[in-house]
Amino acid sequence: MHREIAIRKAEPADAPAIASILENTGWFPFFNGDTLKQNAGRIGEFLDNAYAEAKSHSAYVAETGEDILAGYVTVHWLPYLFLPAPEGYISEIFVDERYRGGGIGKALLEAVRVEADAKGCSRLMLCNSRTRHSYKREFYQKLGWQERETVANFILKL
Repeated sequence: MHREIAIRKAEPADAPAIASILENTGWFPFFNGDTLKQNAGRIGEFLDNAYAEAKSHSAYVAETGEDILAGYVTVHWLPYLFLPAPEGYISEIFVDERYRGGGIGKALLEAVRVEADAKGCSRLMLCNSRTRHSYKREFYQKLGWQERETVANFILKL
């Protein structure tokens, strides 16, 4: 099913739709512990403060032809000392389940790629769980992304 997709920079007014997409995944127990209004408020603050006019972060949303926010992506522009140019780290990319398979994820990643090219980045990077549907259907590989087999991803909870 092909839908018209418009990609644009995210705005604080997009926060309720983004919060709804995240809530519907059911993947984040701490997120689902708050109300949709609380989550939307927090997301709106991030978009208003951290992302508005920021040179180190970007957020894009995908809208359908019916003006429905169907997905979003966030990216952080990181200047590593060991790379010849900055890296774009995609920290979040989510598409509403009802709209998956319609090219929205691909369009969001292309918007990031265009900005990365404009910033002179050396590469883009993201983490994906091997249990996710996108990993199992090789979504990123089909778009030319390569899995790094020698890198382990660690977190330290604070």
